[in-house]
Amino acid sequence: MTVPVFPPVQQQPIQPVVGAIVDPVPAVVLDVDVARPVPAIDGYRDGRRVAAAWILVRAFTEPLGQSIVEVPAEGVPAAELAARIEREYGAAVRERVAAAGGDPAQGVPPDGVRITTTPPYVAQRAAVLADAPEITVVVCTREHPEPLRLTLESLVTQEYPAYRILVVDNAPRTDATARVVRSFAGRGVDIEYLLEPRPGLSRARNAAVAAAPGEILAFTDDDVVVDRYWLAEVARGFAEVPDADVVTGLILPAELETPAQVWFEEYGGHSKGRGFTPAVFRRRPGSPYLEPTPGVPRQHHLYPLPPFGAGANMVFLPGVAEAIGGFDEALGAGTPAMGSEDTLALMRVLHDGGTIAYRPTALVRHYHRRDLPGLAKQLTGYGTGLTAAYLGLLRQDPRTVGSLLSLVPSALRDLRAGSAREAGLSERFPRQLLGLNRSGMLRGPLAYLRGRRALRRGHPDARTPDTPHPDVRRPDA
Repeated sequence: MTVPVFPPVQQQPIQPVVGAIVDPVPAVVLDVDVARPVPAIDGYRDGRRVAAAWILVRAFTEPLGQSIVEVPAEGVPAAELAARIEREYGAAVRERVAAAGGDPAQGVPPDGVRITTTPPYVAQRAAVLADAPEITVVVCTREHPEPLRLTLESLVTQEYPAYRILVVDNAPRTDATARVVRSFAGRGVDIEYLLEPRPGLSRARNAAVAAAPGEILAFTDDDVVVDRYWLAEVARGFAEVPDADVVTGLILPAELETPAQVWFEEYGGHSKGRGFTPAVFRRRPGSPYLEPTPGVPRQHHLYPLPPFGAGANMVFLPGVAEAIGGFDEALGAGTPAMGSEDTLALMRVLHDGGTIAYRPTALVRHYHRRDLPGLAKQLTGYGTGLTAAYLGLLRQDPRTVGSLLSLVPSALRDLRAGSAREAGLSERFPRQLLGLNRSGMLRGPLAYLRGRRALRRGHPDARTPDTPHPDVRRPDA
């Protein structure tokens, strides 16, 4: 996927006023299906100039790709946007229109394309849903009640017949999460609450694994809203790749209201270049390299990472999480390593000979950090967590020492030269952030050892939280 280029936005120092409103709006996020009337894009929103539009283009609910459109003060008329979509995705649209009995010569009219039969993509989804496997959606959270409410609102409207939601409340200090969960009673979906008193995202994930043996576990985060067809497309992924142990999907931005959010996407976002091309990741027999996948460069299963998914959108078949030993509790939010419990888990699946199917149609949207301090902490955490995850893998399987050592020259060469992703960054991207990411990598191994030591010693920060609010209890209590 080509790194998107946005119109210039005002650059800020690394320590801006947290929560400051930046004008103009760097980009609005839109979802446009050519089967419906194409919208016009206003040049202003709530009195603020809109610099650009980040558009997810669909055909009959199927995601085709994204388009980045500069927005002048007078806005973009519907006819102009339809013509833009025709130029970029016309061939894909015409193919799908013809398959659904429509006239491909109509292109992308502003009032939407016309068809006479059910599109094959929709028919295939219906066939999957006719025999839909039961799925447990896991949302781990800690004192984020309002973001969690948005996540649950998106989950209870899934176009899927057989699922439940398990909210893991991690070391709560109040009963806010429990109250949010209770508020969804009677919404037609089984929502259960699980209290995990020990802090740490890995512990919360492991609590879900222990509470749902023999179930398909779909993990997402409490700062995400899921597409209404997310679970249906996850099920399609398992149906299309029968030997898949894990299905991962695309993570798109939910908003691009601030420069920090735009810069995170420039750096690769959560998708890290995976884009809209399906892929299957598995090791070649007897080789550390992955089997060739169209559109994916030759890839060692341990470096560079992560080519295969992220924790906000990963789904495990029954028994897979247990087979890899669960999530390493010295990794993830709430530990010195700060993250990468998901990276290590997915890495272990591949390392142990498993298969990961990436399906971009199984998409979710993530609310990125809005300010520079938050983005700086995030990129530092990515670097710290990555090298900590490598040490975690080495602890779990000392035989990997040879493979890891063989990758050191490539890693050092990449650090000196700068990765392809960094080379494609705009001039306005704060280069200080790259230094933070690299310094985090240097701290990762020590951070991991600190986390393991805290676990062994039963340090309060790794074992029990502050005394919970007296009203914290199961929602049905």
